[in-house]
Amino acid sequence: MTTNQQPQDRYKAVWIIFFMLGLGTLLPWNFFMTATQYFTKRLDQPQNVSSVTAKLDRDIQASVAPTTPSPERSYLSVIFNNVMTLCAMLPLLLFTCLNSFLHRRIPQAVRILGSLLAILLVFLITAVLVKVPMDALPFFVITMIKIMLINSFGAILQGSLFGLAGLLPASYTTPIMSGQGLAGIFASVAMICAIASGSELAKSAFGYFITACGVIVLTIICYLGLPRLEFYRYYLQLKLEGSGEQETKLDLISKGEEPGAGKEESGVSAPSSQPTSKSHSVQAILKNILVPALSVCFIFTITIGLFPAVTAEVKSSIAGSSAWGKYFTPVSCFLTFNVFDWLGRSLTAVSMWVKMENISSIPEISTLLSPHQYP
Repeated sequence: MTTNQQPQDRYKAVWIIFFMLGLGTLLPWNFFMTATQYFTKRLDQPQNVSSVTAKLDRDIQASVAPTTPSPERSYLSVIFNNVMTLCAMLPLLLFTCLNSFLHRRIPQAVRILGSLLAILLVFLITAVLVKVPMDALPFFVITMIKIMLINSFGAILQGSLFGLAGLLPASYTTPIMSGQGLAGIFASVAMICAIASGSELAKSAFGYFITACGVIVLTIICYLGLPRLEFYRYYLQLKLEGSGEQETKLDLISKGEEPGAGKEESGVSAPSSQPTSKSHSVQAILKNILVPALSVCFIFTITIGLFPAVTAEVKSSIAGSSAWGKYFTPVSCFLTFNVFDWLGRSLTAVSMWVKMENISSIPEISTLLSPHQYP
């Protein structure tokens, strides 16, 4: 295929699909994280007592000490945000590292579609458990298991998605980043709307998690429609052709032959092939990206260390008994953080610290880039 035959992304359909896939990547974790008020309040409430017994206990407490302040928070409620962060980040780190091995053994479509279906199942279970009475300890344990599953499959999905975007021009990484940033805003706005509805905690939480299920279903539909688009099929074919050429060269090298040796007689010189060590190439790449990589590590160390384990526990000193007390955490903690997160991700489409021509000028990196990836 020549450049003149290159199809166009009509109606930006592929761009929109990658935006939706980016949205579905971080949406599950953001929905669990933003719903911290639901989880902590449920851990503070007795679940397996009848309404008659609960009402009787409240009447007795009111008659004995009518001016007694509300009881202290339970231990599980206090440690919830800290344990939630650990149960989220450790599987995320583990499966991000395992992606290097999984992508060779599990097809890309299975990893992406399987992860989305698993995340959808976890959200359906979460929505059902909203209506199920449960003691605090089992509810806490089940919630942490769900968070571990969500982030494990989310790490696989995220790594596979960026690998999928590698088939297309570099500009198609931007919708993934922008979609990931918008996932936090969407979850925050959904929680604010659930609070503003004025319904009971169980009803608002049920609608909140059902909304997440709907978005995940829409993401699955978008992914299934991706192979039908000519623009995507064009770059997929280029990737397959490039892989075939690389495999042919490796077969010739393994047999002791020089790739293109037969072309020398016809006046076509064979490309110079210098055997390079794979470990040396990886070391050279790590050396060239050392400053950006360390910057990302330091930024995530601070942000994840504080958000949401610390920031979600901050209370307003001026809210008092007003309605602002209900909205303070969703707005000041989650919405504010995610708005600026989305802005930072989206600004990469306008300005980049490391210019693309500087990246492609690095020999070790330029050999790994497909010739069609940066038009």
